Amino acid sequence: MAGECRADDIVVFIGLLILDLNLVQKEKMMEQPELGIRVSNLRQEQGFTQEQLAEYCEVSTRTIQRIENGEVEPRPFTRNNLSNVLEFDFNADQAKSENLWLAVLHLSSIFVILIIPLLIWSWKKDQSTKIDEQGRSVLNFQITVTLMLIGATLLLVVVGPTSMILMEQMGSGVSAAAWIPFAIIVLCLISIGIFTTYEGVVNTIRVMSGKQYHYPLSIPFLKV
Repeated sequence: MAGECRADDIVVFIGLLILDLNLVQKEKMMEQPELGIRVSNLRQEQGFTQEQLAEYCEVSTRTIQRIENGEVEPRPFTRNNLSNVLEFDFNADQAKSENLWLAVLHLSSIFVILIIPLLIWSWKKDQSTKIDEQGRSVLNFQITVTLMLIGATLLLVVVGPTSMILMEQMGSGVSAAAWIPFAIIVLCLISIGIFTTYEGVVNTIRVMSGKQYHYPLSIPFLKV
């Protein structure tokens, strides 16, 4: 049953990821020229030259030119400055996509596959401060859980056979007592899996509800 649930989760996760990739690609094809046109129109309405807007936004004139031509997507810092200077919320268009990526990011923690949140965080961190910050928290949790799993697996490999060998050398044979350390470690591995799944699902729900997320026992490898 647990294996079937985990397989279903993976299918759902991959489906969401593929769907969002398609949506993001379509949004970029449509949004970027529109965003550039909007910036150009608002700049001219307020009587700014590209050089003046660049100075107010603390970027180069070439950056403003590339944004208006639809060649680049503004970074969060530049978006915020453009919103403040031109008195228009350029971040509203990213809200839906950002929320979906945050959900996928937190949900990916249930699989204990470090490469998934690492790829998402590396790709999207420069486009969203929320994804950057929360991605670091997810990665810290993933790395911590991975180390726990490695430690428990090593104990399983070493302690189990060692206890059996000791029992045989003592002349008592392999009794039920020899399986106790093995059973304890297996229970620890199962507990880690349940704990990871719970935290991933709960934090996904928290983020989607606008509440504060929290990953206990995480070692801060990446500064948040």
